[in-house]
Amino acid sequence: MLKVEALTAGYGQAVAIRDVSFQVGEGEVVALIGANGAGKSTTLRAISGVVRPMSGTINFEGKRIDSWKPHEIVRWARIAHIPEGKQLFGRLSVADNIMLGAYTLNSPQEIEALREQVFTLFPRLAERRAQRADTLSGGEQQMLAIARGLMLQPKLLMLDEPSLGLMPTLISNLWQLLRQLRDKGYTILLVEQNVRKTLQLADRAYVLQNGRIILNGPAEELMNNDMVRQAYLGI
Repeated sequence: MLKVEALTAGYGQAVAIRDVSFQVGEGEVVALIGANGAGKSTTLRAISGVVRPMSGTINFEGKRIDSWKPHEIVRWARIAHIPEGKQLFGRLSVADNIMLGAYTLNSPQEIEALREQVFTLFPRLAERRAQRADTLSGGEQQMLAIARGLMLQPKLLMLDEPSLGLMPTLISNLWQLLRQLRDKGYTILLVEQNVRKTLQLADRAYVLQNGRIILNGPAEELMNNDMVRQAYLGI
């Protein structure tokens, strides 16, 4: 579904990732793991068009999208990027934030049916649908950010550090939700600081170090890799 080849990107003259290549198949959960500053978030931003690649190609379902603008990637490729920090509209209600994710849809009936599906998946948000987003807990805000992305009916869901800053009890709820999305067949590209949980969820993973991919393979295989165990699992 997604094929990234020799991707180099950064900010101004500063290169954050160099010659990064990886693939994501339909229905897979693929993880990008690495230390802070390794280039994981930049990779997601390049795929979603927020950062313009310096070189390399990004193909999605056989179409080259690395020259597309972010709104074109959302509308035509249906790639939903849930960035680090949630990026909600705090003064708007939960329901309004969710509806903003459906701006590419035209049918009111389809939008309403999809919103009810999302509220079924997130009963906590359904209870708070009239509440302002900035009054929610950190975990509820993260759920809302994901719910808004699901309103796009994404072909690819990209999540950047979804558990960052959450309390341990809320992190457990988040991982339960991610497992539900995986079991429903969503294609997910995941960047997450909890490497152990990530490898337990993912089908495959790529390890980024200093902007380059240094290792990749099945998640279970990487879980038993000595370098991964020492650097990221504390074993």
